[in-house]
Amino acid sequence: MTIVEGKAPSESAIETYQLMMPHQSNPSWRNGALELGNINGGAILNLIDNVAGLVALRHCRSRAVTASIDRMDFLNPVHVGELLIIKASVNYTGKTSLEVGVRVETENLYTGERRQTGSAYLTFVAIDEHGNPIPVPPVIPQTDEEKRRYEAAKIRRQKRLRDKLHS
Repeated sequence: MTIVEGKAPSESAIETYQLMMPHQSNPSWRNGALELGNINGGAILNLIDNVAGLVALRHCRSRAVTASIDRMDFLNPVHVGELLIIKASVNYTGKTSLEVGVRVETENLYTGERRQTGSAYLTFVAIDEHGNPIPVPPVIPQTDEEKRRYEAAKIRRQKRLRDKLHS
């Protein structure tokens, strides 16, 4: 049996930035003219899944596939020309799975104003070259905030498992 060493969330955390462009927006019509709308939620979800997947890969050092997205809350719209900031880190690990928490913010590049625009929790399963689940390194929270996120994630995991039994 292989012993897997634990890792602090900071070892695999990622913070990334992307300028939101017109091709990512929902078109809207006003007075018969096409104008740019807010950024498409699907474009943001794609970025979230990609960044969270990289966090899972960095933590496991193996392939990891998205098993679920618990929920995605869009708290504020994202506009063309804003800087999208995605912060992601491992909150919790099971035997072969891990939860990655994601916080989404925007920054108005002209004023410097930042606001939270969303958050999500994604579950990944580490797999080998044949697609079979493999053990993941345990996450070892270091800071008070990491410990709080770990405990909250443990409760979410228990709820996911209960919901799975009753579906």
